[in-house]
Amino acid sequence: MTTATGLNTMTSRELTQFVMNKEELFILDVRNESDFNDWKIEGERIDVINIPYFELLDGVDLALDNIPNGKNVLVVCAKEGSSKFVAEQLVEAGRSPVFYLEGGMQAWSEHLEPVKIGELKDGGSIYQFVRIGKGCLSYMVVSGGEAVMVDTLRMTDVFENFANEQGVKITHTIDTHLHADHISGGRKLADQVGATYWIPAKDATEVTFDYAKLEEGQAITVGKTTINIQPVYSPGHTIGSTSLVVDGQYLLTGDILFIESIGRPDLAGQAQDWVGDLRQTLYDRYKELSQDLIVLPAHFGKVSELGEGGRVSARLADLYANNRGLNIANDTEFRRMVTENLPEHPNSYQEIRQTNMGKIAPSDEEQREMEIGPNRCAVHDN
Repeated sequence: MTTATGLNTMTSRELTQFVMNKEELFILDVRNESDFNDWKIEGERIDVINIPYFELLDGVDLALDNIPNGKNVLVVCAKEGSSKFVAEQLVEAGRSPVFYLEGGMQAWSEHLEPVKIGELKDGGSIYQFVRIGKGCLSYMVVSGGEAVMVDTLRMTDVFENFANEQGVKITHTIDTHLHADHISGGRKLADQVGATYWIPAKDATEVTFDYAKLEEGQAITVGKTTINIQPVYSPGHTIGSTSLVVDGQYLLTGDILFIESIGRPDLAGQAQDWVGDLRQTLYDRYKELSQDLIVLPAHFGKVSELGEGGRVSARLADLYANNRGLNIANDTEFRRMVTENLPEHPNSYQEIRQTNMGKIAPSDEEQREMEIGPNRCAVHDN
């Protein structure tokens, strides 16, 4: 939308298209330097600079000197207000086109983009919801008028609306593990739509609510076409981490295996204890599966992991060929890699774990603040 002053707004959905379509964009981020260094918008053809808002209060000459002519310019801040002010000054100085990000980085953190991954053998489809600003991924498996949600994010309205658009009823929600980087919407969504909520029992020893135990050997059926979701116990990121084989085609790995990295075992303070489980899952358990399975992780750490149309996926065989975390023959070296020199913990991760256990109930605004920043679930996401 263009205002009377020639200033344009850009929504998080529109910004997502710039990233996914690899379009050129110049971003001026006016947040504090520490916030910028912690987390920023990235893309293959996106250039971004940081000039804090307080440095531009007396004029935008400093920004003008650093912004190339002839490019789309987007100004971003935490919640919108500061970026709108700076963008207006850029327009008054003669720059065009200039945009500000509607809702700021807060809106960017919460935007979900649905992407169709593929068809199921006997009818139905699987969709990936890309939380582009935080690197989180949720999944909806649709078949025979029913749907299952996997690793549901807290923005449950998005999933309800999408299910309504598809004309399907959500009958199950599943968490592959107890999440530590974001607040799960799985139980909330299940309560809202009358679905069954599943979580691995070994991760649920401290939860305060009822749940169905996600255990190996079970099959969760979706719709009349009997699309089986087969749990595969795969500990390492957490003691209960459980992967899902969907329709014999897709491997939903949770936070165990990513496209360019592997899961970290330390978010529950158990790195030394769980590193052996992680290695066994990655180097033994997954090798017993079909290598033609399409890996669909619960996170991505870098925009380079976004493929065609924004999809985050890869054949298991290709990951064994190209993912460094799957190619460390020496056990001692592997243990050192996943227990030393790890990235910082996700923001508020202990409080997020407590929330996902049902022990605390932060307000919507508190939940939003707890989740600000990158997910940091992988070993190599430095």
